[in-house]
Amino acid sequence: MSEYSFVAGILAVGLALICYAIAFASVRFARTRTAMAGARGGAGAAGGSVTTVTRGPSSLATYGTLIAWLALAFITASLTFRTIVVGHGPFANMYEFSIAFAWGVLAMYLYFEHRYHQRVLGLIALPIALAMLIYATTIPSTADPLVPALQNNLLLTVHVAVAIVAYGTFSVAFAAAVLYLIQPAGGRRGLPKPVLLDEISYRAVVIGFPFLTLVIVLGAVWADVAWGSYWSWDPKETASLVTWLIYGAYLHARVVRGWRGSRSAWLLIAGFGATLFTYFGNLFFGGLHSYSGLNDN
Repeated sequence: MSEYSFVAGILAVGLALICYAIAFASVRFARTRTAMAGARGGAGAAGGSVTTVTRGPSSLATYGTLIAWLALAFITASLTFRTIVVGHGPFANMYEFSIAFAWGVLAMYLYFEHRYHQRVLGLIALPIALAMLIYATTIPSTADPLVPALQNNLLLTVHVAVAIVAYGTFSVAFAAAVLYLIQPAGGRRGLPKPVLLDEISYRAVVIGFPFLTLVIVLGAVWADVAWGSYWSWDPKETASLVTWLIYGAYLHARVVRGWRGSRSAWLLIAGFGATLFTYFGNLFFGGLHSYSGLNDN
């Protein structure tokens, strides 16, 4: 059941993304036709074009959101069934964590879409979730016994769960930052106003940063339990700290220095790059966090 739900989740995310892409492409095409008709003096024809063309895309975008909710339900079911089978939180290897990462991206996107009504964020956020799910199909899904360092069900579940929330909100902040950077300062028709995108980015990091802080604190506690030391400058620990410092610098620059606009957006893109580097780090870092379910001994 876990794998069936997983496949259904992939299909649903892909279908939601297609709905969004078609909807926004249609709206852009409709506005282009309206502008051309207005330039020719065809005011009546232009008005008819708007009424006829934009209603369908709006409904299609609504369907996209509904399908995204359905995708979240499928992925939740997949993780739940996986938990029942393996007997612990489904966060012990890269296959499980990739699915959980996608869940976090979807959940946080849908939260911000509900709050700000900006479905265009899905054009950036949903490909991230879809990429994580597709990546999960390329790696082993076997549920091997936990390595000794992971044999703490409570810390395994809580530590990784808060990381999922942090990574999901940082994905939304990244999506808003990209949309900010691809338009001029005055905004572009069909995209949210730059000031709104800047606000969404900030609110996402305000949610995610405390969770990332908790990830590091819980990781230190777990490290002391598993290895007898709170901090050992393990490569993945260091990468997590660098990510935390980038987002901390973003919040400091915005709140204290008053940074807005492109400078803040580039910081968020750097932060998301650091997040992905940290996430994939146990594939090539080595050290105490070298387990991934791929080449573990």
